[in-house]
Amino acid sequence: MKQALVVIDMQEIFFNEPQNFLYDKEHVVANINELITKAHEKNIPVIFIQHTSTEETNEMFEGKDGWQLHKGLVKTSSDKVIQKTKWDSFYQTELLNYLKEKEIEQIIFAGAQTEFCLDTTIRAAYSLGYQNNILYKNTHSTITSTVLEAQTIIKHHENIWNNRFLKIVEGDIVL
Repeated sequence: MKQALVVIDMQEIFFNEPQNFLYDKEHVVANINELITKAHEKNIPVIFIQHTSTEETNEMFEGKDGWQLHKGLVKTSSDKVIQKTKWDSFYQTELLNYLKEKEIEQIIFAGAQTEFCLDTTIRAAYSLGYQNNILYKNTHSTITSTVLEAQTIIKHHENIWNNRFLKIVEGDIVL
């Protein structure tokens, strides 16, 4: 089965502003980097999704520090970067065409934020026919909201996703 790794919104805004720090960010980055490295070793396409605000005052406006992909990621020049302006990585982007062009049958998801762009994209992928996707535990994160702690948001979404929208894999990363 042809796979692709899609890493969503792992951008500097979640690492350079304390109010936006992702829960367990160092551990999550290490796990995502392990995924990326193994994907590179197996020639699995790696796609970075980069949220891009259309408002110049927003920290995620193209070119601003917070908009940059996190400098701690093991990105190579062969990796694909796709910019998006909405929560859904498929909405008005080239992602679907790229996956079809590469004949991808299974998406491995990682990134941020659990309850926003990751959740929206996971569900959109399912609706588009990608119904055999996976997500490794501890390869996604979010920030604490005014309503819920980050850990609760993560556990809640994993409970909803698992065996419905994708399969959550625990343990060693094996691609």
